[in-house]
Amino acid sequence: MQIAPPVSPQPCAGTRFARIADARGFTFIEIMVVVAILAILAALVVPRIVGRTDDAKRTAAKVQIRNIEGALQLYKLDNGVYPTTEQGLKALVEKPTVGTIPKNWKAGGYLPKLPLDPWSTPYKYISPSQKGDFEVISYGADGEQGGEGKNADITNWNLDKD
Repeated sequence: MQIAPPVSPQPCAGTRFARIADARGFTFIEIMVVVAILAILAALVVPRIVGRTDDAKRTAAKVQIRNIEGALQLYKLDNGVYPTTEQGLKALVEKPTVGTIPKNWKAGGYLPKLPLDPWSTPYKYISPSQKGDFEVISYGADGEQGGEGKNADITNWNLDKD
């Protein structure tokens, strides 16, 4: 009687062993081609996105100033006057306790909270202003009065300037 030699396991089609044996990874060249394509796309797209951050912040400041203007208009409709410089924009969130106390101040306020400008600085408020009834100001990226470009001041009087 002859004994058959031990049989080594052969992968059968459709089994887990066959799938592992057939699996093939990416070659180094294929990976480098993909990386090169991604680098070219990044070189074209990133400069366009990065340069827009300052523009987006200036636009956000303009939108916030318009919202503050709207709240100030509602305050005046209810109370007949704008908050004074001393009362500040805080009068839109809490009933003022200094200066002329408004008689018809809306419960809950005119804004849920005072926004900071996109550079995390409080807006400046002047009333009356040399330019009119009031002025809402963001000093831009540098936080200093004046400046040009991204450092230029944004006020409710120059929202459509640039």
